[in-house]
Amino acid sequence: MPKKKKRILFAAFEAVPFIKTGGLGDVAGALPAMLNGKDYDVRVVLPKLSSISKEYTDQMEHFTSLEVPLAWRKQYCGIEILHYQGLTYYFLDNEYYFRRDRAYGYGDDCERIAFFSKAILEMLQYLPDFIPDLIHCNDWHTALVPVFLHEHYGHLTQYQGIKTLFTIHNLKFQGIYPKANIGDILGLGGTPAEPQLEYGDTINFMKGAAYYADWLSTVSPSYAQEICTEYYGERLDWLFRSRQGRLSGILNGIDTKEYDPSADPLIPANFTVDDLSGKAACKAALQQTLGLEVRPDVPLVTMISRLTEQKGMDLLVFILDEFLHEDVQVAVLGVGDERYEHDMRYFSSVFPGKCAAALKFDAALSHQFYAGSDLLLMPSQFEPCGLSQMIAMRYGTLPVVRETGGLKDSVKPYNRYTGEGTGFSFANYNAHELLFTLKAAAQLYREEPDAFAGLRRNAMEADFSWAASAEQYKALYHTLLAKG
Repeated sequence: MPKKKKRILFAAFEAVPFIKTGGLGDVAGALPAMLNGKDYDVRVVLPKLSSISKEYTDQMEHFTSLEVPLAWRKQYCGIEILHYQGLTYYFLDNEYYFRRDRAYGYGDDCERIAFFSKAILEMLQYLPDFIPDLIHCNDWHTALVPVFLHEHYGHLTQYQGIKTLFTIHNLKFQGIYPKANIGDILGLGGTPAEPQLEYGDTINFMKGAAYYADWLSTVSPSYAQEICTEYYGERLDWLFRSRQGRLSGILNGIDTKEYDPSADPLIPANFTVDDLSGKAACKAALQQTLGLEVRPDVPLVTMISRLTEQKGMDLLVFILDEFLHEDVQVAVLGVGDERYEHDMRYFSSVFPGKCAAALKFDAALSHQFYAGSDLLLMPSQFEPCGLSQMIAMRYGTLPVVRETGGLKDSVKPYNRYTGEGTGFSFANYNAHELLFTLKAAAQLYREEPDAFAGLRRNAMEADFSWAASAEQYKALYHTLLAKG
């Protein structure tokens, strides 16, 4: 008799290809498909946001309608089902909350997010064939699911065996709202959850999940350790330290089909680890596109990022004048804080042919940056996982990173004595450590091409597919569900 599959409900507010505002969308779009299989029946629940393409909404089937209790309110919720690429998706429909131009950033986000979390749990009473063994919640948008499950549904028989895993993708965003909402919207006033959600004179959704979820995870092993420290813990480090026995980190993967230099249709020439002639063509094309001198002998350093302090822009602008006096080229792709956009315009005007700034979001151009660069810069203050460094390595572009979070876990620093490594790194958030590391990387490119080529091969052969990450999640699910 075949073993019964464990049922996993993967809850998120965004997932590619339906909704994407950031890295969470990539994770929720890729991971469930890798987990679904002989051991696990994985299904995904999402809000039916108005930004979802008609291509997908036309394929959705209305399953049922229900009322969701939200404190004193009773709100409509429609359940739409979509079968897409072997997965079942549940879309929760309420035009009052979800017919918006953006996913987040509204004055009633507290109520919108609370509705979504409550509706997920209400929905389970209407699914005849799917009561999950585990709900995998992601970021603050689903942080109330473990809280509501325990406080509002724990007395119901069909809910009593459900476990919860809460994954933190970025601790910076926690869902913090005025304390009055705990009764008026959440309906949790006077319950044991009230002190667990309190956060000074506010309430904090993520704090609630950190208390109530059966297990906590982050998107890299180092970030799981970092959030237990005061520097990275965003005022919740004490709580994560108290739960370290049920806190783990699993590094995200990347879509190795989308980011494949041998078949990428968005780059001027394709190439492989054994034939890099196409990469040289990509570099020349990128230099020409950006108005840089077309020179194969000069290292091209790029940054593909939001231009913010968190991404290390303050370090870069501090040392850029000195670095550009070296025989190097620097180009930046992205948008962000006005002061950093102004700085990059300034350096581009002072160092024509050596520095360029593409101050926009351009997905196709980002592929050309990955393919045509020699070095990719990521000097982040903190980085829960980071994907750019992994993508860059696929294209033979060596990352220069600060040793934090997923950057530390995914980039092996160059060892000049053994030739090992997949990039370059520095430890402290310090502008001159960044400068010295960049100079050393550029010098290696110019003066030791064989050593640089060896690093490039190492980077291109590293495995950052979702398959490796999925196996770790499966093991975590097994551990969690085996605890009974």
